[in-house]
Amino acid sequence: MAVPKKKVSKARRDKRRSNVWKLELPGMVKCPKCGEYNLAHRVCKNCGCYDGKVVVEKNA
Repeated sequence: MAVPKKKVSKARRDKRRSNVWKLELPGMVKCPKCGEYNLAHRVCKNCGCYDGKVVVEKNA
């Protein structure tokens, strides 16, 4: 069984565990109605539309 010869420093351990390499954005798409960016497969926070239909009524 593999055993480390020396102690792994806290900095090295934390660098390995960090999510630094995950730099790409999640799936951001433009709303077809208002053009605002939002996450894919979610209701638009600006106009309340999903899949071309108004799902949530927004009051002005």
